[in-house]
Amino acid sequence: MAMPAQPPETVAAYLAQLRRALKGAPAGLISDALADCEDHLNNEIAQNRELTETQILASVVETYGTPEEIAEEYRDMESTISTPFPKVEMPEERRFGFFNVVSDPRTYGALLYMLLSLATGIFYFTWVVTGLSLTIGFAILIIGIPFALLFIASVRVLSYVEGRIVEALLGVRMPRRPPTEPAADQGLWTKIKEAFSDVRTWSSLFYMLLMLPLGIIYFVLGVVGLSVSLGVVGGSIYSLITGEAHIQIDGAPYLEHVLHTAPGLAALAVLGILLFFVVLHAARAIGWVHGKVAEGLLVRL
Repeated sequence: MAMPAQPPETVAAYLAQLRRALKGAPAGLISDALADCEDHLNNEIAQNRELTETQILASVVETYGTPEEIAEEYRDMESTISTPFPKVEMPEERRFGFFNVVSDPRTYGALLYMLLSLATGIFYFTWVVTGLSLTIGFAILIIGIPFALLFIASVRVLSYVEGRIVEALLGVRMPRRPPTEPAADQGLWTKIKEAFSDVRTWSSLFYMLLMLPLGIIYFVLGVVGLSVSLGVVGGSIYSLITGEAHIQIDGAPYLEHVLHTAPGLAALAVLGILLFFVVLHAARAIGWVHGKVAEGLLVRL
């Protein structure tokens, strides 16, 4: 029989127990729960300065709930919230069938993300490089520190926006809670220390720099894969209808001769269809992998 958890006496202990209670939940859900609870606990402390932190935590456990109870509430709320890609139970043979990828909405979300990633990658890369350059350039001036804090705040906002895009198109649970500003009563040096000591500040910067090469790769794979597969299918069908060979293969006279025959064109159309499904599978796999990358670099736990 498991021993009951020690009642938390500090905010850090409460959040640690909540994190353990939410183990196995999506990282985005854990991030939202921790941020909500930390804000609530800090507000309680700010409104009851005459009490010790231990006394406030004891009162919070009675009124707000234990970490385990809060974790259960968040899991229940998560199950009732609609998601872009709701889970649909289906037989295993259908779920992993080669042609069933065409009915999976994540496939088209991943394809759209791949096509958009070039534009977002260029924007993120330009923003980060420009911001870092100006931050270093302004370091010797009086506006250097405020500019650095403003730049870091902008990176957090962009990370939140990217997380919403990832969740909408790739189906990965990302934080839904907008980034909060530091408390007004915090000193300037405390804000600077928190901004530069937060590992997510640097991982978010790395993610945005990484998005440029990834965006180029995703865009090229998506455009080339769709163009080649659909082009082969369309060209083959058009050639069959018109009776003329509209597909040429330089340096392969035998194959070119085959393409002048109806069986050859039909086989080429089938090959193009199979290639199209391969592209869909590749897009879904890329979306899954990128979702894990985004979750690891953008979610603050």
